[in-house]
Amino acid sequence: MREMGGGPRVLLRRLRELMAEALEPQTRLDRIVREIAANMVAEVCSLYVLRADSVLELYATEGLNPGSVHQAQLRLGQGLVGTIAASARSLNLSEAQKHPAFAYLPEVGEEAYNSFLGVPVLRAGRTLGVLVVQNRTKRVYREDELEAMETTAMVIAEMIATGDLSRLTRPGLELDLTKPVSFNGLSFNEGIGLGHVVLHEPRIVVTNLFNEDSDQEIRRLETSLSSLRLSIDDMLSRRDVAAEGEHRAVLEAYRMFANDQGWGRRLEEAVRNGLTAEAAVEKVQSDMRARMLHMTDPYLRERMSDFDDLANRLLRQLMGRAPDDVAAALPRDAIVVARSMGAAELLDYPREKLRGLVLEDGAVTSHVVIVARAIGIPVAGQMKGAVSMAENGDAIIVDGEEGIVHLRPQPDVEAAYTEKVRFRARRQEVYRELRSRPSVSKDGIKIDLLMNAGLAVDLPQLSDSGAEGIGLFRTELQFMVAATFPRAEQQERLYRDVIDAARGRPVTFRTIDIGGDKVLPYFKNSAHEENPALGWRAIRLTLDRPGLLRTQVRALLRAAGGRELRLMLPMVTELGEITQAREIIDKEVRHLSRFGHDLPTILKMGVMLEVPSLLFQLDELMAAVDFVSVGSNDLFQFVMATDRGNTQLSNRFDPLSVPFLRVLKMIADAGERCGTPVTLCGELAGKPISALALMGVGFQSISMSPASIGPVKAMLVETPINELKMFMEDNLAGTSAQLPMRALLHAFAGDHGIPV
Repeated sequence: MREMGGGPRVLLRRLRELMAEALEPQTRLDRIVREIAANMVAEVCSLYVLRADSVLELYATEGLNPGSVHQAQLRLGQGLVGTIAASARSLNLSEAQKHPAFAYLPEVGEEAYNSFLGVPVLRAGRTLGVLVVQNRTKRVYREDELEAMETTAMVIAEMIATGDLSRLTRPGLELDLTKPVSFNGLSFNEGIGLGHVVLHEPRIVVTNLFNEDSDQEIRRLETSLSSLRLSIDDMLSRRDVAAEGEHRAVLEAYRMFANDQGWGRRLEEAVRNGLTAEAAVEKVQSDMRARMLHMTDPYLRERMSDFDDLANRLLRQLMGRAPDDVAAALPRDAIVVARSMGAAELLDYPREKLRGLVLEDGAVTSHVVIVARAIGIPVAGQMKGAVSMAENGDAIIVDGEEGIVHLRPQPDVEAAYTEKVRFRARRQEVYRELRSRPSVSKDGIKIDLLMNAGLAVDLPQLSDSGAEGIGLFRTELQFMVAATFPRAEQQERLYRDVIDAARGRPVTFRTIDIGGDKVLPYFKNSAHEENPALGWRAIRLTLDRPGLLRTQVRALLRAAGGRELRLMLPMVTELGEITQAREIIDKEVRHLSRFGHDLPTILKMGVMLEVPSLLFQLDELMAAVDFVSVGSNDLFQFVMATDRGNTQLSNRFDPLSVPFLRVLKMIADAGERCGTPVTLCGELAGKPISALALMGVGFQSISMSPASIGPVKAMLVETPINELKMFMEDNLAGTSAQLPMRALLHAFAGDHGIPV
């Protein structure tokens, strides 16, 4: 066995020579693992490649059983190798077999080896495989050895990504990112999108890995870093943050990272080890991305996202790309594919080019989904593996109705969906014709169809959808897309624009509803909450931080001067909270009146009924407020003890079940009994079949996404509501065995020719 021959630089030089030789892919791989083993003074070096079917296959080895190449396999997450691939983090162990993730593969013969160093093979944040060295002696590999392995993994990543290894797999198991693949997940917003993949956090592919002159590369790096720092300083000093589409606090974080000496040292060290400046940035960026995957603190993850964006900016500087190149290169039919996204990030994409959104994570109530729904694009979520399998420019179909994504679809699949889109377009034309028609049932009962909103981008849809007003304006979205708390003047400007856009139609503003899953990166809750949905959020938070509520109420009062203002309190649990909030509102009214400000002509205050405790004080509640809105998302979650973000339970319980519909009927009956208007805002209102159920239990006002108003109105005008109410009364009162309510409602709709 040779002694270690000079560390990373020598190893990189040998790898560069091997890459330049005319070798068969398997021969090249065999030579590479032998070279690594010799350089690292290791008895074993192995390369596992992550296939398209999420299986890690042994592609080359020095020291293990050569007959196990292309035979030994591990699932993603299985064993040490699978753990590294799933986590994108290195493992450095002196006694590998004692690690809880260790898995014994008898065919490879590795039981004699104790020390283990494995690194993920990463390319632009995507895990492509795992590179491993092992020794019999118990030892922990040094930092410079880890650095050498990570750098070597970059070279191998280039081979994998460029398809050099595709001929090495067994028949039917090719590593092929050109074949059609479909994903089944969840529907987060209806619609069909046909287009081409745009990977969120676009990958800037570095192909020039090895430097010829380290000093020259360091000079390039320093020049680009200086230019980057100056550009950030300039953007801040010119105060054109909004015009550039950036947020000031984010830029402050960029400036902090850009001037971080530790980052600069890591970049310089990678260059000294033989990488180009671009490759050094990508290597350090991949390391930081791997760390980011394991951060649970939303604030820290946000800061790591800032760093990731900064690294992309630096790469563009080094590669001579203008900042606008990415937006300019966006296809006209872009479908964004992302692991997860913030609401603000989606708004950075030009709306006219967006055709859909695919998320590996998220939930139907995620903030980015709310924004996507507001701008009217289909969303499919829980599409595990979509990011790894997709490449920029791939053809893709998003079926937001069924929760299916077809990547690189076959021609017949594409033709079928093209026809489906044509059919939807014809149906949308019918909805447009209904826009000016009164929302009255077949037997003459008026139902108010309102829309949900939360951003300025929603406002044009008030007229386009035919909505009779805004039943829920989520004021917290303005806070979520900002970098710091919006000033009172900013809030007032938005609220005035909303009221102006409504042109006399009613608008209900919900006071800021943050906490729980709605995390603001600039507002931290120092207390750890095991159950955030049940914790310090919404009215609970704003009553404890009354300055927040006072500022917002003052902005709303000023914006509504001379007009009606409808204020709604979220997450109310007991009537005392209404009294406290009313005192704050009255105090702000007196303050503005004292200074001669124009006040609203009518001020109405209501609550969101989301907490089951209010169900046992319904008459008192109805007497204490001017109106009530049922927040069906949270109410269902709390009544059924079901975390709405838990994908294992997302389809387990039906909101149209008899118990929950009885709860809703009880609320509607209380409103009618007490003469208090009751509206329902939530996912239930937006589907024709569930809106049918709501009308059947007595709701005469429902609020939904703008895109849902057309289908719901088409259902309403064909529905005999008095007959529907009798039908619901009979089936909700019955105790004998019967079909599920959803099936009964579909049968009723079918019998009466109601489109659902």
